Order: sequence, then C-alpha cells, then structure tokens
Amino acid sequence: MTIDLRAETFRLAEAFTISRGSRTEAKVLTVSVTRGGVTGRGECVPYARYGETLESVAAQVEGLPGEVSRAALQGLLPAGAARNAVDCALWDLEARHAGRRVWELAGLAAPGPVVTAYTLSLDTPENMRAAAARHAHRPLLKIKLGTPEDMPRLEAVRQGAPAARIIVDANEGWTAEVYADLAPHLVRLGVEMVEQPLPAGADDMLGEIARPLPVCADEACHDRASLPALAGKYDMVNIKLDKTGGLTEALALRSAAEAAGYRIMVGCMVGSSLAMAPAVLVAQGVEIVDLDGPLLLAEDRAAPLVYDAAGVHPPDAALWG
Repeated sequence: MTIDLRAETFRLAEAFTISRGSRTEAKVLTVSVTRGGVTGRGECVPYARYGETLESVAAQVEGLPGEVSRAALQGLLPAGAARNAVDCALWDLEARHAGRRVWELAGLAAPGPVVTAYTLSLDTPENMRAAAARHAHRPLLKIKLGTPEDMPRLEAVRQGAPAARIIVDANEGWTAEVYADLAPHLVRLGVEMVEQPLPAGADDMLGEIARPLPVCADEACHDRASLPALAGKYDMVNIKLDKTGGLTEALALRSAAEAAGYRIMVGCMVGSSLAMAPAVLVAQGVEIVDLDGPLLLAEDRAAPLVYDAAGVHPPDAALWG
C-alpha cells in the first residue's frame, strides 16, 4: 500500500468571513491510497482553530505505517483532519476493490439528495441584506455572526430573504449575556437554530440560561468522546468529518448522539466536492444539512457533486465511493 499526499488550493467565488477572520481560497490536503493498482482518495481541510496546518496534518499522515486498515487507523491518529482524509480514502479504496458503493459496504440505505443550507458570510448589514436577496430562492440560509453588533445583520438578512428558513452560526463569538439578549430576537425573526453561541470549554452557562431555540454544538463536539460534556447545554450536534476524523467515526457519532437524544446537523469546512461526498452519506435523513462548500468555490473537482433544486446529490463513483 502506498499513501500519496497533495496540498491543493481552490479559489473561492468571493471572500468568506467569519468572526475569526476572512479567506479567499480553500487550502486542502488530498490523500490517495493505492493498493493492487487501485486508488482511493480522501480530502481534509486543516483548521487553525484546532491547531492544524497543512504541514502538521501531512506529517501525521506521513507517520503512518506502510500498511494500515480503517480499524487500525482509529487508534493510530486522533480525531481530526489527518485521520479524516485517510479514513475516507480507505473507504473509497475498499469500495473500488469490491466493485460496490461505500453506502453498501457500510450497511446504509441507498442515499438520495438532501437539501443543504447556503452560508452568508459575515459582512455589513447592507451587504448581508443584498447577499440574502440574491440567495432568497434557497430554502435554507445560514448566517455567520459572532460580534456584539449582530442585531442589524439579523434584521437585514430577514429583510433580504423574508421567506427563507434561517439558522445562525456565532462561531463562539458571543458571551452568555449577548446570547441571552439576542435569543428573543432570533425567535422573533424566525431563526430555527443557533450554532455554538459561546466558546467551547466556556459554555457551562448554556445549561443555566433559557434556550428558547435549539442550540447546536459545533466546536464543542468532535467525536463520541465529546458527548458527555454536552449534556444539559446543547440540543443538537454538528457532525463534521474533519472533526470526527473520517466517515467511520462520523457514522458512529451520529448513532451515539441520536441514542442520547440529540438532534443532528451535518456540516463541513470549506472544501471541494471530494470532501463533501462522504458527508452526504452521514447527512441522509438528518434535521439540518450544511454541505455547501463547493457552492462557495470558483473551481471544483472533476465529476463534482450535483447541486440543484432537490439539494446536494450523492457522489458519482468517479468522484468518490
């Protein structure tokens, strides 16, 4: 077995801003695993919030033994971007060797298209109103917030897209006081869910203050080991393969979270269709899907995922799985 790495950059259609900063490109690591002349691929997006860089993630992958199975991988690398790319590449490799689709190998039902959110990045109220108006035809908008001056932005987006469903992501940018003040206005404006309003690790107040709308754990939830600390504070978890460390743990986290009574969101980092493809399997039947990474890009993979009025469709075998 050989493992090859390639750092790749995809230009964004426009600058993407959250409370932690802006970017104009998506930098990803593509992992290709070859055995017996057959190659499987996976993609990850290293995330500085979790102390990851392209270099550090590549070093983790390069430190793997010459032969590795999906089962062994779970103990060789921690949950995170590096394990994600290798795990998804191994799933792809296994499917290609077997002449079957990954969903069959995983014992899942045949997947179909799922409606995905479209993300509006943080900007001035005027620009966010205009962006909301341009995308008002989309069934679900996700608004990036996380500053003390978010009320005008919320009002502006609702004015620009009066009929759209809306969820918001504060990216750990609020305090308990700010969230408590904003929550009634979120409800008034028809917001359906708020994602990670307080910093992970400093979110105990969520268990003490009113939660008039569902609160989703993102930065606070990585894998199954995260679940005990969420009790009483969150209503929903956001499953991202770059946090779980791949499809294997993502499917296990979904089952464990559902058994614990959490509602499920499946999200993504900003990456290409190759990164989204495995997540489409996890997203089947969940309450909220946020797999819009390719919609934010100016360029994508060959054989990209199809996005249309039905949502994001499962990948063609030429892409993955």
